[in-house]
Order: sequence, then C-alpha cells, then structure tokens
Amino acid sequence: MRQAKKTQGKIKIRKGDTVQVIAGNSKGRQGTVLEVLVSANRALVEGANIIAKHTKPSATNPNGGIVKKEAPIHISNLALLDPKSGKPTRVGRQRDSNNKMVRVAKKSGEVIK
Repeated sequence: MRQAKKTQGKIKIRKGDTVQVIAGNSKGRQGTVLEVLVSANRALVEGANIIAKHTKPSATNPNGGIVKKEAPIHISNLALLDPKSGKPTRVGRQRDSNNKMVRVAKKSGEVIK
C-alpha cells in the first residue's frame, strides 16, 4: 500500500526572526531563529532547547567530551514576538502599498521585517 503524503502548512517563522518558546522544557525563553528545517517543521533557536551531545575526539575537537548545543524545536512550540510590544503574537499576511505580500503581527498590525 502507498502511504499518503503529509500536507504542510505555510511556515510563518523565518531565519533571523525573534521568537519565544511557548511549550516544552525551554518555555518562556526568547531568541533568534538560526535555521528553519522546513521538511521537519522545526527550527533552531539561539539559547533554547540546549542538549548535551557526547563527541569523540577528532581533528577539530582533540579532547572530545560533552558539547552543549541547540536542538531543533517544532514550529508549533514557537511564537513570533511582536516588533511593537515585544509580546508573542500570531502572524498574518497582507498586501502592502506595492501590492507585495508582507507578514503582519496580528496583535499590533505592525509589518514584520
């Protein structure tokens, strides 16, 4: 049997956005998005969801040991911060004066750069 393909919604968070974690171990932490993994619906957020990764000695890391690094967080556990108030908000889309689609904060109506 063939497996049905999962449909994905539009990801409204981009690299460089300031977000807040709204669920999970890092709840309440704020940081910038370092990378968005579209196929997995996840994002890497600076300073959030820190894991301890055990590494073998190598040329770049001669001693090896335990390295702390960010792990991807599901997009649904992140909320974009409103550029005006700094509080979490949902994201909408509107056309600007040049008839180009822009992202808009639902709370303040401010355009997200």
